[in-house]
Amino acid sequence: MTKTLTMDELLAGAAVNALEIGAVIEGKVLSVKKNEILVDLGAYGVGMVPRREIGFGKKYEAGDTVAVSIVEPELDNGYVLLSLRKAAKDRGWDEIQKVVEEGKTIEVLPYDANRGGLLIEYEGIRGFMPVSQLSAEHYPRVTDKDQILRRLHDLVGKPMVAQVLDVDQKSNKLIFSEREAVKDGLADRLTSLKVGDVVKGVITGIVDFGAFVNVDGIEGLVHISEISWERVASVADVLKVGEQIEAKIISIDKDRLSLSIKQTKPDPWLGEAAKFKIGDVVDGTITRITPFGAFVQISPAIEALVHISELGEGNNPEKLFKLNEKKTFTILEIDTDNRKISLGLKK
Repeated sequence: MTKTLTMDELLAGAAVNALEIGAVIEGKVLSVKKNEILVDLGAYGVGMVPRREIGFGKKYEAGDTVAVSIVEPELDNGYVLLSLRKAAKDRGWDEIQKVVEEGKTIEVLPYDANRGGLLIEYEGIRGFMPVSQLSAEHYPRVTDKDQILRRLHDLVGKPMVAQVLDVDQKSNKLIFSEREAVKDGLADRLTSLKVGDVVKGVITGIVDFGAFVNVDGIEGLVHISEISWERVASVADVLKVGEQIEAKIISIDKDRLSLSIKQTKPDPWLGEAAKFKIGDVVDGTITRITPFGAFVQISPAIEALVHISELGEGNNPEKLFKLNEKKTFTILEIDTDNRKISLGLKK
C-alpha cells in the first residue's frame, strides 16, 4: 500500500526524489480556478489538478488540506500533475464498505444520466442508480424514452439521499437506491394517513388510465374515473404534469395511495337528479350507442340510459339512434344510490 506523505513531512523536505506515479501525498490548496486547482506540495513544489481529476460535486477552497495522487511528477511548466479523484478512489472502497456495514443513508450527486438511470460518483468511485430505485418523487412517470431521459437529466447535479444497494469491488460494481433511503420515512408518513383524508400533491405523470401524484414523497394514483364527476375522455386534456391538486384518499395499498379528485367536490349529478321525477318528459342528446341500448345526456352532469328492452321487440339501438341526435324521452326510474336514471322513448 502506498504511504501518504503528510504536509509536515513535505515541508521538512522528506525524500524529494521519491515522487512516483501513483503515490498519494498531502498538500494545501493554493487556489481554485474554473478548470484547475493548484496545490502546495511543500518541498515538491506546486501541483496542478485539472478539472477532469477533481471529482464530480466536490468543492474545495484555498487553505484546504487535501490528499492527491501523482499522475505525472513533472510537466513542462514545472507543475506536478495531480488527481484528487484517484486519491479519493484509493480510499473510497473502504469508506463505502463502512457505509454498508453501518446501514447509513448518504447524500449523492448524479453527474450524468442515461435511459437506465443516473450515474453517480461517491468518494471517487463511480456507481449507478437504476430508474427502478428512484423514489416516487423522482420516478419518471412517462412512457416515451426521450421523455424519460429528459426527466432523468433534470436530476443531474441535484443532491439526493441514497443507500448503497449492492457493492462489489472486484467487479467495480456500485449500485445506489433512493427508494430504500426514504423507505423508513415513507412508512412513518403512511401510518399517519387514513382513507377519507384530503391531501395535497403534485402531478408527476400522465397515462391513459389516470395520473400519478406525489403526496409528500408517497406515490398516489388518480384513476381516470376519479378525476371529475363528468366523463373524461383524455386525462391530458384535464391535468398537467407539475400541477398541484387536492385529492381524497379512497384506499391505501402497501406504499401507494388511490386518490380521488372528484370526491373533494359536491356531486353535481345528485343536485341535477333532484330536479327530475319519474314520469317527467325530457329532451336528450344521444352520446353513446351500444348493443344493449343508448346513453342520453339529459343535463350537463347526467347521462341516462334507454335500455334495449324499452325500444320494442326487434328494434336495434344502432339503427334506431344516431350519435348527437336529439330525442324526447320519459323518465322511468331514478336510482340515486347508484347514480342511474333509466329512460323510455316518449310514446
